[in-house]
Amino acid sequence: MRSSGSNQFLVNFRRKPPLNWILLCFISVLALIAIFSSSSSKTLDAFGSSPIPDIYNTYRRLKEQAATDILEIRSLSTGITHPKEFDLCGKERENYVPCYNVTENLAAGFHNGEEFDRHCEVSRAGSRCLARPPKDYKIPLRWPAGRDVIWSGNVKITKDQFLSSGSMTKRLMLLEENQIAFHSEDGINIDGVKDYSRQIAEMIGLGSDAEFRQAGVHTVLDIGCGFGSLGAHLLSLNLMTVCIAAYEVFGSQVQMALERGLPAMIGNFISRQLPYPSLSFDMVHCAQCGISWDEKDGAFLIEADRLLKPGGYFVLTSGSSKSQGGSLNGKRKNVFTPVEDFAQNICWSLLAQQDETYAWQKTTDAHCYASRKQGAIALCKEDYDAPAYYQPLQSCISGTTSKRWASIQNRSSESQLSSAELEVHGNSS
Repeated sequence: MRSSGSNQFLVNFRRKPPLNWILLCFISVLALIAIFSSSSSKTLDAFGSSPIPDIYNTYRRLKEQAATDILEIRSLSTGITHPKEFDLCGKERENYVPCYNVTENLAAGFHNGEEFDRHCEVSRAGSRCLARPPKDYKIPLRWPAGRDVIWSGNVKITKDQFLSSGSMTKRLMLLEENQIAFHSEDGINIDGVKDYSRQIAEMIGLGSDAEFRQAGVHTVLDIGCGFGSLGAHLLSLNLMTVCIAAYEVFGSQVQMALERGLPAMIGNFISRQLPYPSLSFDMVHCAQCGISWDEKDGAFLIEADRLLKPGGYFVLTSGSSKSQGGSLNGKRKNVFTPVEDFAQNICWSLLAQQDETYAWQKTTDAHCYASRKQGAIALCKEDYDAPAYYQPLQSCISGTTSKRWASIQNRSSESQLSSAELEVHGNSS
C-alpha cells in the first residue's frame, strides 16, 4: 500500500507540478533578467546616456573580423602573404597625371601638339606609390563658399602666371595671403563676366542671361575655361557648364576649376574626338581658348558640330578677331573669314557679331546638309549614337539620323531630357 501510494504521488507530481516549484522557477527567471540588464547597462554609448546591448558590440566585432578574414583570404589566393604597403611618391611625381607624359609621348613619335594628348598605350606603369599632396594643402572649403574662395597652396600657380593671365575669365581673382578669392555672385562685377554673359544672351536674341533655360540652353561646354568664372556664373543660372582644357603641368585650368567644385576634365582639340556622345551640349563656348578653328580643313568645327544639339549655339571670342570696318551685313576682312566659310558649309547661321565675339546657331533641319553647294563637307556613312572615346576626328558630319535629333527650342525650360533622349538611354516616357 505504501509503495503504491508513493508511485501515485510521483505520477501526480509529474502531471501537475506543485505551485511552489512554479514560483521558484519564475523567480529564477526574473533574477537572471535582472543580472543581464545590470551588466548591459554598464555599456553606454559615446555620449554616456543610452545603453547599448552587448549583442551590437559583438556583431560589430564579428563584422570587422569577417572583413579582415576576407582580405587575408584574397591575399592568399593571389599569392601575397602580406598586404603590400605603398610608399609615398617622390617630389617629381607630385603633378603626375595618368596617361599624360609629354617626354614619353615625344619619344614615341607624337608631335604637332599630340604629345599633350592622352596616350595610355605608351605610358610606362612604373612603381606604384601614393602621390603626395602639395606641401601646404588644406581641405577645400565646403560648397558654396569653396566656389569663390580656395586655398592658394592647393593649386599650382605662380605669382608671374597670376599677373600675366590676360583672358577675361582669368583676371577675376584676388590674391590674399594664403587664399585666392573669386568675385561672388553678389559682389562686384569684376572684369565684366556678368556683362559678357548678358552680351551672349542678347546676341542669340534673348533679353538677359536669365532667359537661357527658356531658350533651351541647359548644358554648356566651356573650352579653355580659364579659372572657371564663367562656369560659376552660369551655374548660378541653373546651367550645367563643363570645363575642358588642355593638359598643363603647372597652373592647370582643370585643377583650378575642380578645386572650386566645378565640373572639369582634361581634353584637347588635336587628333581625337572629345569623350562625349554626339548631340550632347546646347552651347559650345570658346573665349581665347587658343584653338585655330580653321585648321585641318575645319575638323575642329566639325567636332563642335557633332557635340552641338540642333538649334544649339557656338560662341567664339578672340582678341585677334577685330574686324576691319563694317557691320555684320557689310563687307569686311578679318581672320574669321575662313571660319565663317566653314561654318556656312556645316549649316551654321551667323546670328550676331559684337566686338570680338561671334555667335553661330546650328541648323535644326537635317536636310540642310544635303542641299548645300557643291564641294561641301560630306555626311558620315555610319551614323550612330555610340560614345566617342578615343575615336579619331571625323571629316564628315554625323548625328543627322540620330533619335536625339530634336531642336533645343522645342523643350520647356524645366525639362531635362526629351522623350527621344530618354528612349536612347533606355527609358520610356
